[in-house]
Amino acid sequence: MTWRRDAREQALKVLYSVTIGDREPREAVAEVVGEQTQTEQRDFVEELALGTLEYADQADRIVGPLLEGWTIERLPTIDRLLLEMATFELRCRPETPPAVAINEAVALAKRFSTEDSGRFVNGVLSAIAHAAP
Repeated sequence: MTWRRDAREQALKVLYSVTIGDREPREAVAEVVGEQTQTEQRDFVEELALGTLEYADQADRIVGPLLEGWTIERLPTIDRLLLEMATFELRCRPETPPAVAINEAVALAKRFSTEDSGRFVNGVLSAIAHAAP
């Protein structure tokens, strides 16, 4: 596992901790990342997690119209968080190739969410990537 993939997983755990556990974001980052993590990875986790939290409402407005028969509120929490995080990467981190942001989110969906989540996340994020920003 590359350090960036590991960082995305850690960022997802931070987002989940903040959302479900009602934790303070920086406290959650410190807890999830720990002291053994390299500075570059820690910075990336913090950028992804805090950026996603700040961008979440905008991400939800982008994702919402693409959900056929669903609403943001009805999505499994992990799927919603992954869509928000990947949408943040797609729209706010031009240095991340769209295929990388999508593939990483799909891999995390397959690992941490439902059986169908990988395909679902892939479809939504592909539509976002192909739409004009």
